[in-house]
Amino acid sequence: MSDIELARIGGGTVELHDARRDSRRSVALDAFEIGVYPVTQEQIADVLGLAAPHPTRPAADLSWLRATHFCNALSEWEGLEQAYFFEGEEVTWDVTSDGFRLPTEAEWEFACRAGSTGPHYAPLADAAWTGADNVRSPQPVGSRIPNLNGLFDTLGNVWEWCWDFLDPARYGDYRVFRGGGFSDDAWSVRASVRRGGAPRMHHDDVGMRVARGAFDTPGQAQGWSDQADRERAVTDGPLPMGWTPRDR
Repeated sequence: MSDIELARIGGGTVELHDARRDSRRSVALDAFEIGVYPVTQEQIADVLGLAAPHPTRPAADLSWLRATHFCNALSEWEGLEQAYFFEGEEVTWDVTSDGFRLPTEAEWEFACRAGSTGPHYAPLADAAWTGADNVRSPQPVGSRIPNLNGLFDTLGNVWEWCWDFLDPARYGDYRVFRGGGFSDDAWSVRASVRRGGAPRMHHDDVGMRVARGAFDTPGQAQGWSDQADRERAVTDGPLPMGWTPRDR
């Protein structure tokens, strides 16, 4: 299998913005590791035994559930503790595990921004595959410039699943994906845009990037909290229809 190359991201703080609620929260992050590239077709094929017609393209058409199973399979392959436990389709994250996992939403945005404060870390034509390129499928990873963390394709090419729920009050078990895809316009391909889908949903522009990092407090880590998820599912009021408003 081609190696999963990881970059170490030092601790820091990121501000997450939900434009639909006009809410912001600041998240303090410990250091963690994240994939330099999205997971490729070749890497998925080697671990899960799937076909890889285009080995260097990012794996796409990939559900959130399959992404979590891939993380566990990759951990087993590398002799690491599994991060996820399954009871039917309910998935629990053992935050003390050092195995492969999906990044939290806060980790993903912090790693993508790499110190930048605007919507893009570089001009999109240089950094990302988008609808402006008129391509009909994901393109080989690493073929546009990286951000200052040395990460490729965090913007454009394929959206990337994160661990977090999108909004449990309105969307139930939907999980977040970030970053924009190869067919999206410039407004969608931004560091702050949130989208999501059901755990079994899969589309040809949604893939994944792995992370690693173990933490001491069960049930919460890196901007995510199991208790906060449960509280939001009960207390959140009705949300505006549709996705993130075009206000940023």
